[in-house]
Amino acid sequence: MSFNEGAQLDPSQVEDRRGSGMSRGGKAGIGIVGTLIVLVGGYFGINSGLLNGLADAVDGGGQSQQQPAGTAATSGANTCKTGADANNRLDCRITATANSLNAFWPGYLKQRGASYTKIKTVLFDGQVNTACGPATTEVGPFYCPGDKVAYFDPGFFQELVDRFGSSGGPLAQEYVVAHEFGHHIQDILGTISNAQGDPQGASSGSVRVELQADCYAGIWMKNASTTKDPATGQPFLKQLSQQDLNDALSAASSVGDDRIQKAATGRTNPESWTHGSSEQRQKWLSIGYQSGDIAKCDTFAVSTP
Repeated sequence: MSFNEGAQLDPSQVEDRRGSGMSRGGKAGIGIVGTLIVLVGGYFGINSGLLNGLADAVDGGGQSQQQPAGTAATSGANTCKTGADANNRLDCRITATANSLNAFWPGYLKQRGASYTKIKTVLFDGQVNTACGPATTEVGPFYCPGDKVAYFDPGFFQELVDRFGSSGGPLAQEYVVAHEFGHHIQDILGTISNAQGDPQGASSGSVRVELQADCYAGIWMKNASTTKDPATGQPFLKQLSQQDLNDALSAASSVGDDRIQKAATGRTNPESWTHGSSEQRQKWLSIGYQSGDIAKCDTFAVSTP
């Protein structure tokens, strides 16, 4: 899903900590990939067992592998200015997606009686400290309820293709950003804590939280091409194509617990799932996209999500 070249980006919504080391500390974050490590303190008790067999996804004790083409770490996300930059550079695409999400959700939630607070997006490489504790590239992208920040190591997006088998299309990447913002919506609406008391299993609270975040990502996808850039009054993104949708569904499938487990161990164990199967993740992303209705994303109201 490409950005309109003339869209004006707001890089102030993104803090680029790449190369700056670690800072701050605290509890635990929640992310898109089932390999999320249990961070210090632990809000959610996410299962770290799936990490076995995938440790070679990082190099040098938590230092990320070579940056994929387009991350432009030396330039910094503060140089992201236009939609054309977003189409050419990954860090700018993350910035532009965060801009679109921060523009879309306030009006959408206001119509439903809720108030949205814009969140900061942080880019890091290798390792980072947060209000949820220290994290490395291994955890994948994650949202920290403690500081209400979404964290991304741009190197993950190449891992999404190389190790998880996802499509590398733009909407595959934008879906990941939208999923983490989905956790912020859950934080606002009070459902994110449902993962804490029921952390594992195919129908667990943790899985339902993750699938709901996928559904929220789908809602944004449905509305992304009509969400306007406040600076120009023009939409951030061009119309979604079938290939874009296929890319997003590919990404959702690639981070299913069953697929990750089978790749790591040769078998699946639904009792240890924390994020949902490939089929479940595609299903709920599709529900959000097709309906555009947050009420349809109530993964806690169904017997089997």
